Amino acid sequence: MTGLRWVVGLGVLLGVLLFVVAVSVGAVSILPMDVWRALRSVGEPTQIAIVRDLRVPRALLAALVGAGLSMSGSALQGTLRNALAEPYLLGVSGGAAVGAVIATALGVASPTAITVSAFAGAAAATMLVSLIARVVGGGTDSRLLLMAGVVVGAFSNAAILVALADAPPERLRGALWWMMGSVADATWSGVLRLCVMVVGLGALLVWWARDLDVLAMGDESAAALGVDANRVARRIFLVASWLAAATVAAAGLVGFVGLVVPNLARALGARRQRAVMLVAAVYGAALMIGADLLARTVRAPADLPLGAVTALIGVPFFLLRLRRMER
Repeated sequence: MTGLRWVVGLGVLLGVLLFVVAVSVGAVSILPMDVWRALRSVGEPTQIAIVRDLRVPRALLAALVGAGLSMSGSALQGTLRNALAEPYLLGVSGGAAVGAVIATALGVASPTAITVSAFAGAAAATMLVSLIARVVGGGTDSRLLLMAGVVVGAFSNAAILVALADAPPERLRGALWWMMGSVADATWSGVLRLCVMVVGLGALLVWWARDLDVLAMGDESAAALGVDANRVARRIFLVASWLAAATVAAAGLVGFVGLVVPNLARALGARRQRAVMLVAAVYGAALMIGADLLARTVRAPADLPLGAVTALIGVPFFLLRLRRMER
């Protein structure tokens, strides 16, 4: 336990350092001392506006997206007993994106309504993935679920492109950029909405962590302990999907964070699901702040898609992990 406290403390320190750098670096460089002054509304008005209205909300939104995706990925991996499971690969994020795009195409402007629509899309994608896996394999094999998730994710991307076929060029460009993931349009209201979702749904998943530990022992052991494995798995899967949908509504499609970070948490010594989720939340937040910092500085003044940066990290990790599982 003491070792894990050090791991969490190191992750918090890393996140704070990246946060300070992310707020200081940009088209206009601001010294950390001036950042602190700007947070207290002291100093030049331009610096105060940049820090308080642009960079701090952007870094906080990135941190919340990273924490939410990491906790969702931890819960999905525990539910499916597969270290390769995560919202993007399971088609959950793609389904959420379809729901959000449909709501936007219908003229819905309320962020809360778009989040609810994204959750409906994620839930529909989850049911479709489960149905495909059952029809193909006649069971709930986690590998079939992953393959079905890839299919549903590809189908979701195609459905979004069809829905946007008649959209004006500027709107189409914005939608495609959103699909690749971005926190560039972060606002304080958006940060607050996602914070409520991540804290509330994340706390629920942490509360149910013991059930995930029981599921890891197998269905027969779970039944012996009085746990209905199927009902528990559905309940946790649904909440994890909702959490992933909230991040999609806030920042678009950002893949592989829910895959890489929970595995990193286990590599750092976290074993029980509660510890995995807490460590993953801290390091997921730090990872996303760093990824967004790279996305907006590598080719400045242009931004890279946030999803592309995380994919450059996640795809090699996925292949390496897949190879190890096959041995």
